[in-house]
Amino acid sequence: MPPSIALVTSSYKGDWERCRLLCDSVDRFVTGHAVHYLLVEAADLPLFKSFEGPRRRVVSERDLLPFWLRPINDPIAAGRRLWLSPFGPPLRGWHVQQLRRIAMGAAMDEAVLVSLDSDVVFVKPFDVSHFRSGEAVRFYRRAGGMAEVEPERRPEHERWSRRAAALLGLPPEPIPAPTYITTLIAWRRDTVRALLERIGASTHRPAMMALAGSRALSECTIYGRFADEVEGRPERHLPTHERLCAVYWDGPPLDAAGLRGFLEELAPEQVALGLQSFTGTDPAMIRRVVGLGG
Repeated sequence: MPPSIALVTSSYKGDWERCRLLCDSVDRFVTGHAVHYLLVEAADLPLFKSFEGPRRRVVSERDLLPFWLRPINDPIAAGRRLWLSPFGPPLRGWHVQQLRRIAMGAAMDEAVLVSLDSDVVFVKPFDVSHFRSGEAVRFYRRAGGMAEVEPERRPEHERWSRRAAALLGLPPEPIPAPTYITTLIAWRRDTVRALLERIGASTHRPAMMALAGSRALSECTIYGRFADEVEGRPERHLPTHERLCAVYWDGPPLDAAGLRGFLEELAPEQVALGLQSFTGTDPAMIRRVVGLGG
């Protein structure tokens, strides 16, 4: 029997409209999954409950994360949140969204997690069984990816890699050539559980305590280095550099003409767009252009 697959999205109230667009696009185009989990802060739970349905569940981070990691209003930046813990610096929402995904990957019943950001929208039919290849799961790995990272961003990617090494008990140098970060990727539940055990053994601390100890955090890098350098189980992972989601990472907001041009440039294998929320591209316009109504 093939492994069951869950879609997992970590979101927050500021992305509610984008998350609604994602959910509508999943319902229109995506098949092959057992459930779509939306992971949110406890305070946002009532807002997101309207998205629940036969194959979609909203999960509070309080059911996933340790009691000692607590959100507060940022005293400096109005409208923003910080997560405080006694074991590291204050964390931003994007750090905690990563912790939720890792925790969900270990806790869920399904065997495979497919990670979707809430600013992703599907534009073509897609069966998530694409991520399975026999008993293996397709695993995003770009062999020479570090050399392709923009020079101004490379120090941050190197910090993420060194942090992953520290958590996993690997040498800090040299920085490996592969990169593992993209949008729309799959993880194995058994690998996530083994990864957390490794972090606990390597750091002599509970894994979540160790993960929350620094802002240098890239869950994709940690998972990738674990699968490559620690687990060493090629029958469990099939490396691929296929990018299924085309990402508009930064730049001015796209208008309808710009979005249509972006759609025209999709590679044949690309089934979704990742239109980063901080570009300010209007979700209502996206909805109209991709044909999801109103």
